[in-house]
Amino acid sequence: MSVYVTKDGDVLDAICLAELGSTEHVAAVLDANPGLAAAGPVLPKGVEIDLPIVAAPAPQAPIRLWTRS
Repeated sequence: MSVYVTKDGDVLDAICLAELGSTEHVAAVLDANPGLAAAGPVLPKGVEIDLPIVAAPAPQAPIRLWTRS
């Protein structure tokens, strides 16, 4: 587990994307940090957030918009 210290204006989904690779880990971070949701959507500077060890998101197949026949 690592610790992230917020900068003024940080939001949790952006932290999860930058530090954990996906916004899908927001629930896991909230579980690891009881009371964090009460800080509001925009976090103040200096909040220490425990970032749990999470599995990397599964790669998704690319979406093909055009095909050649």
